[in-house]
Amino acid sequence: MAGHHPPPAPAPAPPYRLPAQGVPPPYHYQPPRHPERRTAGGLVVGLLGVIAALGVLAIVGFSVVSSLAGGDGDGFGRPGTRGGEPVTRATATDNRLYRTGALTPVRCQVPRILPGVASMDRFMNALSSCLDASWSRQFAKAELPFTPPKRVFWSGSGRSPCGTYPSPGASAFYCPANNTMYVGLRHIVETSGGEPLSHFAVFARVIAHEYGHHVQDRSGILLYGHQEMERSGIAGRNAASRRIELQAQCFAGAFLGAERLTIGMTREQYVAMIVDVQGRGDERQPVDRRDHGSGHNYAGWVAKGFRGRQLAVCNTWTAPASSVD
Repeated sequence: MAGHHPPPAPAPAPPYRLPAQGVPPPYHYQPPRHPERRTAGGLVVGLLGVIAALGVLAIVGFSVVSSLAGGDGDGFGRPGTRGGEPVTRATATDNRLYRTGALTPVRCQVPRILPGVASMDRFMNALSSCLDASWSRQFAKAELPFTPPKRVFWSGSGRSPCGTYPSPGASAFYCPANNTMYVGLRHIVETSGGEPLSHFAVFARVIAHEYGHHVQDRSGILLYGHQEMERSGIAGRNAASRRIELQAQCFAGAFLGAERLTIGMTREQYVAMIVDVQGRGDERQPVDRRDHGSGHNYAGWVAKGFRGRQLAVCNTWTAPASSVD
């Protein structure tokens, strides 16, 4: 019939399925705004809790050190120091880790992920052991002390110094208050938006990202970032948060790039991972909640680490604002 036009083709499906109420997937955090002092242990703990791209709730723990001169035996001394050394801007912009070159491959091999929590637990532990070996070697190159994070891979509810889990929509967080990674064995799948288990790189990136926060914590970068957030207004606080998050993305990419051969990182795996992280950007968030980075940059820093692998490329603290928006 004249003037008749066929209906437009349906829009392509998004790279992930949006959970209920249009809430996107998690794996993000928001720094503490009003940390509170704990007693004798001396840690000041904040809940890095709510916010993911486009508005999801997710938790990542965050802690800062106490004002007790003696610290807590965790390598921290007074506020603004790490192991007795001042934490300054150079701690982030010129960290010794940046001069250690590429991560040394540890010939990481991980088991196939099958349905069920037992299989995911084996995968997470195998990958985490590889991360332990890889980053221990890198810190040794920099002549920096390093202890691997503890791991809690949960299948039921629980509590950490940074809050309870699971939280609505949340599946993974790192809590510096006790140097522990927390990942939900079921939740990491449920919040992936229906990602097939065969796309193991999507799940590996989450774990490597949380481990990246531990790397920042052990190197003093996380403490510097927190200090920047504490003394800044909302715009400065979010800018510092984005540099923290995007650097963790780059560290994750550097590890996966170093292990790409033995871990089985095919082009299909790489593309699935990049498409997944592109969908987690926060560009649609209100300006005052843009604390993780656009999808373009959230994926771009993973790719930067994966392809460059030299840790110097992961220095988000000297990157132009357009690269960390």
